[in-house]
Amino acid sequence: MFISYNANQGLPFVPTYKLEVELPNAAKLVKGNEVRAGGFRVGVIDGIHAVRRTVRGRERSIAQLDLKLDKKIEPLSVDTRFSVRPRSALGLKYLEIVPGRSRRTFQAGDTVPLANTDAAAPDLEDVLSTFSPRTRVAARQNLVGFGDAFAGRGEDINTTIEQLRPFLAHLGPVMRNLSSPRSELRRLLPALGAAAAEVAPVAEVQGRLFGDLADTFAAIDADPAALRDTISQTPPTLVAATESFRVQTPFLVNFTDLSRRLQPAAAELPTALPALNRALGASVPALHETPQLASDIQDLLQALQHLSENPNTLLSLRDLRRATQVSKPAFKEIAPYQTVCNYLVYFFDPLGTHQSEVVPGGTDQRILPKLADLTQANNLGSTESTHPVDIPTDKPFQDPSNTQAEALHSQFPQPAVDSKGRADCQSGQTGYMKRLITGGRYPPDNSAGGFVGGGSHVVVDGNTPGLAGGTFKSRKLGIDTLQDVP
Repeated sequence: MFISYNANQGLPFVPTYKLEVELPNAAKLVKGNEVRAGGFRVGVIDGIHAVRRTVRGRERSIAQLDLKLDKKIEPLSVDTRFSVRPRSALGLKYLEIVPGRSRRTFQAGDTVPLANTDAAAPDLEDVLSTFSPRTRVAARQNLVGFGDAFAGRGEDINTTIEQLRPFLAHLGPVMRNLSSPRSELRRLLPALGAAAAEVAPVAEVQGRLFGDLADTFAAIDADPAALRDTISQTPPTLVAATESFRVQTPFLVNFTDLSRRLQPAAAELPTALPALNRALGASVPALHETPQLASDIQDLLQALQHLSENPNTLLSLRDLRRATQVSKPAFKEIAPYQTVCNYLVYFFDPLGTHQSEVVPGGTDQRILPKLADLTQANNLGSTESTHPVDIPTDKPFQDPSNTQAEALHSQFPQPAVDSKGRADCQSGQTGYMKRLITGGRYPPDNSAGGFVGGGSHVVVDGNTPGLAGGTFKSRKLGIDTLQDVP
């Protein structure tokens, strides 16, 4: 009794060849199910448990079977295949072993990897469970009906089989053509499935379409003559369309190239459209003013026409060209002084402030001339001078206590730019230098016999060495060279 009860677990005291096999899932196997090879039982499943493994870069749960196998099949090759097979329609399963041919083998206790196992075929009950209860009931009724239909009709079935023989003989070549790889029938069914999947969301619309088509065909059937005319005109229409393709081909090629080039612009449309919408919104008021603008332009063009027809216009243009040619050298010479150094404004603005002042209760302005200090030797008001007007070397020119405030400064003219066009606006930039006399004729004077003037603060050189840079305004505008002038 003990041996009979434990037969499914393997006979006691019998040595076994133990292996562990990994499966994608247990496929309804239970402990004690048989392990078969070549149709013969070679062992049993001793245990089933779940384990975690990394499959294709992802960690997942799989089933691991503990097998007790007969020693007579030991050892199995490492390329042996394992698969779950049904033993009956009632759901009983067993594990099938297909031995391999490799010289390397699994040792007792080894684990057969997941790559050596095949996915289990779906069970009939799982397939049937995909249908709704109503469909399953209808399937049972069909089976009952088929059973009743075949019952008592053995002779008829024999006759049918006899008649099927010539049919199958002719069916053979047809099936060979269909099964040929060149027929691509294997690709047809997936394509049909994909087409059905695309149509499924619009099945209701398709149903209404067929209903509407029925109405359309009924209308076509009501006028057979028009249908005949349409059919008769279709061949020449197709011929004309085919011939037009030669003309359309270059256009389609160019249109394809244009579409490819427009792809970057189309990608920018989501960003550009708001700005374009605002521009179009702003253009509407401008378009309302377009008629008046067109009228003004018409008047302008008419005035230009009258001007061009006037004989004096050509003479004026000639004089203007000559004036431009004559004044061009002067403008070329004066331009750096004004564009880089801003000398005209720099001269007239301080001049007006220097010479005029508002007089309360009197005239608007008065002249404030500078008078010479007659106590200074060789002053600017003297008609006879032995030295240039100057101040002692120990008296800074900026000292307010110094009454001798006259010194010779004759630094005009000087260049506004150097040979490379860089700003050299010396006037008003260097101040009053203590001494800059090129010849050294009048040395600094501070003799004990009395100051008579000399070269302490005198400036007589027309070009101060080095670059003085731009004026305050030109520096503020960022104009350091002629190239910076806008």
